[in-house]
Amino acid sequence: MEERNTLENDIQTLIKKSLKPEALEKNLSRRRLLNSVFLVVALIGTVISMLFLAALILGIYKQGAHWLSANFLTNPPSRFPQKAGILPAIVGSLWLTVLTALISIPIGVASAIYLEEYAKDNIYTRIINLSISTLAGVPSIVYGIFGLAIFVRYLAFGRSILSGALTLSLLILPTIIVSAQEAIRTVPMTYRMASYALGASKLQTVFRIVLTTAFPGLMTGVILSLARAIGETAPLITIGALAYVVSVPKTVWDPFTALPIQIYNWSTNPKSDFRELAAAAILVLLGLFLILNAIAVYLRHRFERRLR
Repeated sequence: MEERNTLENDIQTLIKKSLKPEALEKNLSRRRLLNSVFLVVALIGTVISMLFLAALILGIYKQGAHWLSANFLTNPPSRFPQKAGILPAIVGSLWLTVLTALISIPIGVASAIYLEEYAKDNIYTRIINLSISTLAGVPSIVYGIFGLAIFVRYLAFGRSILSGALTLSLLILPTIIVSAQEAIRTVPMTYRMASYALGASKLQTVFRIVLTTAFPGLMTGVILSLARAIGETAPLITIGALAYVVSVPKTVWDPFTALPIQIYNWSTNPKSDFRELAAAAILVLLGLFLILNAIAVYLRHRFERRLR
């Protein structure tokens, strides 16, 4: 007992000597200065980025706003600019977004739950986590080539909406898994222990406690992932999404186009009217993106209020 007290006294003495008030104050001042510098740099970078974005959106608005009309939203594409519309592209983008979410979100969240709550920490799970993080940085064109080889040709799904949705699901799946893992890690272990103490099973704890608490973080990852999927062009071009579709797709087996494909097609047209139509389509795509994001943000904040 005396040896233990002596050891504790020696440790406290060393701490007091190493953490002198002058050294602590100097260290805190340095940290405050670094925090202030970083805050100013981040604020300046954010303001500059927002100014460039505002200028870009303003230029697009001036170029394409006068083409926005009911006919533009309800007509199919045409060789004549006055008759051209984006209805098949809007419906195709909605099809892709919904199918991609239905495919990727359950698989991504289930994978994150298994890796964080059930899988053992060994060399195999570390390799899997490293592979998932690596796949998150693979260029989108690589996923397009994979989708063309597997879904379009090998599985014979053809150049259909299903092939496009599966390809985009592979593209955003690593991001969903990584973000879901980070959200699950933020749930305190005390929540799990309290659930077990009340007699809940492992499965009940995961679904009723862990997922509910991590839901806002999960939604953030899903929003970012779907935002990337909505704006992707390279994978869709690779799997053969058509640039000129006059009929609205009705099933997952129909050929399709999407707003990014339509924008790309019009922007490469030498006629200035079609480039203005591309600007109008960009405004529609931004509006669609904001609407879908607003729905996701609303769901996230609703769950956050329920947790408080």
